Amino acid sequence: MSLFINEKQFEFWKLRRARISNSAIATSFGISRQAVSKALLAIDGKIETSLREMARANKISIEIINPQLGVLFGRSVPLGTDAIIFVSGRHGLQVWYEHDGDCGACEEYAACIRLLWDYADELGIALKRTADPTKMAEELFSKVKEMV
Repeated sequence: MSLFINEKQFEFWKLRRARISNSAIATSFGISRQAVSKALLAIDGKIETSLREMARANKISIEIINPQLGVLFGRSVPLGTDAIIFVSGRHGLQVWYEHDGDCGACEEYAACIRLLWDYADELGIALKRTADPTKMAEELFSKVKEMV
């Protein structure tokens, strides 16, 4: 992920988000638990800064922010709709606006489905099978909000 200077820190962060303990991360990398903790504090700060900058750039008022999960819940001021900014290990920093639409007719349909499935997989969240990205996003982000 390009916004992170230290890829190893980001790898530690993704492992912690996957509920791997700092001790287990340290053991697998052959370093101290304190080194992992220090790296995680640094990456949490970078993630929080990135989430806040993305919110500011997209004019999203912040309601909840959790850098450990890499998620920000807020409301788009110009669009008047809820918005979620999240960090995906596979897709980077993403913004999702809650909306109703004809997803089947959208050229981004497959990309949205892939993004949502990948993010759910990264967080270990099981989703109901549906072909509607809007319904999938509602289910996914309500479960993420419960984790915060």
